[in-house]
Amino acid sequence: MSFTKRFAIKTIAACAIAAGAMGTFGIANAQTKLKWAHVYETSEPFHKYSVWAAEEIKKRSNGKYDITVFPASTLGKEADINQGLTLGTVDIVLTGASFAGRSYPPLAITYFPFIFRDAEHQLSYAKSDVFKELAKGYDDKTGNHITALNYYGARHVTSSAAKPVSKPEDMKGLKIRVPDAPAYLAFPRSLGANATPIAFAEVYLALQNNTVDAQENPLPTIEAKKFFEVQKNISLTGHIIDSLLTVVSGNLWNKLSAEDKKIFSDVMMEAADKTGREIIASETRLVEEFKKRGNNVITVDKAAFRQAVLKNTKPTDHGYRQQDYDRIIAIK
Repeated sequence: MSFTKRFAIKTIAACAIAAGAMGTFGIANAQTKLKWAHVYETSEPFHKYSVWAAEEIKKRSNGKYDITVFPASTLGKEADINQGLTLGTVDIVLTGASFAGRSYPPLAITYFPFIFRDAEHQLSYAKSDVFKELAKGYDDKTGNHITALNYYGARHVTSSAAKPVSKPEDMKGLKIRVPDAPAYLAFPRSLGANATPIAFAEVYLALQNNTVDAQENPLPTIEAKKFFEVQKNISLTGHIIDSLLTVVSGNLWNKLSAEDKKIFSDVMMEAADKTGREIIASETRLVEEFKKRGNNVITVDKAAFRQAVLKNTKPTDHGYRQQDYDRIIAIK
């Protein structure tokens, strides 16, 4: 065999070994690309800290997980992204407990009106045994995994100039938009309002066109979605202290090592805490800002609203368990 042929064979063999080594290295260090979806604007803390969490998980896992966050209903409405966890079209979602509650109704007990006294009460609930038990019930039912509870804000009623809401009786006959989830129906229906489910992305137009007279959301959401532009009145009912859940698809969670599960859980809980603290601070600031913008901010007697609701409905009417309600009310 000539020198040229021997040299060519050795060169080919060396290249094959190198390629094999590179291939093994590449597989060992393969990057997993993931999709994180939510329906909120890029200006909101929910998005900011989802992006922070994505970057933090990438950093703590040494680049193993590359997570792209899709905001503002980019991957579908809230019902769609929840379904996406099962279909495999998304890996992580930030979603209302009301939507997660469609799969496991007891989880939505937190939407019963006035169950929480304030934000701190809800944050205590997030660390409680009752929340852990309800979250496990959801996990067992769906196969997905709840990693964190995020404070979303106290929901207040906004209404058109002609229909201010200052007392429970003002809700009677009011055509009010609610999210397309059963958990939101107890408050308006118990007060005689006409609850109209409309997808989040379509609310501004519905208010602008007078398709509905009113809607209800936390102050930071009213600002971010610019509902204050098309609703003169903001009534501080605080009827629901709302929350979002960070949920990882079962398909992804079951593939994670114990070490990676801890990274995901730790980061997502940290992100939830950062989100909640920012929302709480903004709620205080926004009351005065809306007044300066010319909105009619109405301070209501919340006790009167609570009494009117409880007179007409109770948790068990909505499929919730009385013992869950009692345990949450008792949290200090």
